[in-house]
Amino acid sequence: MADDLFPLEALFDRFMESAVFEAGLSENTLAAYANDIRRYLQSLNEQGVERPGDIVFEDVTDHLACLRAENMTPRSVTRHLSAIRRFHRFLLEEGLCDIDVTELAETPHLSRKLPRCLSVEEVERLLAAPDCATPEGLRDAAMLELFYACGLRISEVTALPTKHVNLEEGIIRVLGKGSKFRVVPLGGRAIEKIAAWLPQRMQWAHRDEALFIGDSGKRLGRTTVWRMIKQYARHANIAQNVTPHALRHSFATHMLDNGADLRSVQEMLGHADIGTTQIYTHVSAERLSNAHKTFHPRP
Repeated sequence: MADDLFPLEALFDRFMESAVFEAGLSENTLAAYANDIRRYLQSLNEQGVERPGDIVFEDVTDHLACLRAENMTPRSVTRHLSAIRRFHRFLLEEGLCDIDVTELAETPHLSRKLPRCLSVEEVERLLAAPDCATPEGLRDAAMLELFYACGLRISEVTALPTKHVNLEEGIIRVLGKGSKFRVVPLGGRAIEKIAAWLPQRMQWAHRDEALFIGDSGKRLGRTTVWRMIKQYARHANIAQNVTPHALRHSFATHMLDNGADLRSVQEMLGHADIGTTQIYTHVSAERLSNAHKTFHPRP
């Protein structure tokens, strides 16, 4: 595929050339787009994304969330989103990827703070969706449990090496943003599902150290995992847009709802700034407010 030949960094000049000669944008707008796209590419690089076909929708929402956490104004975030959308249209038109990830979500509200959190019952249905009688089902069940048990980013799940999984101690070592390691507890159900998957993994040809591989022995791509989760969400009859980031948000919100302290959740999510984690306290506070209005006799 064409995207194998073009590292993301090499596409910047081509994109800007296209914007200059085809879009007729003002010099100020072009300068702003250049800064916005450079920053976006830097964010993708930190996530280990090297090719257009490796970008998933969560990379866009994660980047926008980081901008908001830096107290960037809504107007500036909207401008960033406009530049990112133009960049992805360019990638699609040039045949460098198969999809425009900024159009994949069912909702157009890309710049909202968080997707709706899944309920505990919805999470249970999603985690029960894989058919564990098949090798792929064993793998996918372990992967879904890991997403929800640890609140990992999609790039962290696909890159997680088997050697960083310690089932006896019930922990994993995760290489997150900024090339920083953190230790995250697994939980009993995740340990059980991963233990069930490992014997099957041993039967497939080993070409990669990643925990989650296909029958070819290669690690699963981020887009493959993204689509897999969407498929299981449909199978579980979950109406909302379910993504890896939705599971990460659900992990954080459910932890806080059940009494976890903010610092612990911050460490498990791998947030450098606790202000980013505090977004989830707003979600929980809103839920409490709605519950009070609904059930209190004198709302």
